[in-house]
Amino acid sequence: MELRIPAFAHGATIPRIHTADGSDRSPALQWDEPPAGTRAFAVIVDDPDAPVGTWVHWVLYDLPGSARSLAEDQPRTPDLPGGARQGKNSWGALGWNGPSPPPGRPHRYHFRLAALSAPLGLPAGATRAQVEAAMRGKILAEATWLGTYGR
Repeated sequence: MELRIPAFAHGATIPRIHTADGSDRSPALQWDEPPAGTRAFAVIVDDPDAPVGTWVHWVLYDLPGSARSLAEDQPRTPDLPGGARQGKNSWGALGWNGPSPPPGRPHRYHFRLAALSAPLGLPAGATRAQVEAAMRGKILAEATWLGTYGR
């Protein structure tokens, strides 16, 4: 399984439109065929370079197993069409909040897609830790994409 983000190449700078300095729109995600038995997906985006420790930008789970993409600019609502749910990011908000690093060297932003053998069934607003705990034993495959952003 391979994850792609059409807005920027792997390891390249995240376009301003997807950051707090721009429109703060979530980027579109695309992926190819997951392993047999995939019934759901989860997405976690974080910044391990944040001064206070790893900063979570997006937690999304229970995307249907039939999905192969996620459109740009997802609403910041608890539930998305098709049954997906959004968790809380490090700001305590639901949905995507894009890069907003302090001045200095660019930060790395890790996009992680997990193919799961079953939906997690967590209510909307779960934390990254809750989602990762619920994923244990259900991960069939993972794919990652890296973006950078600095001020």
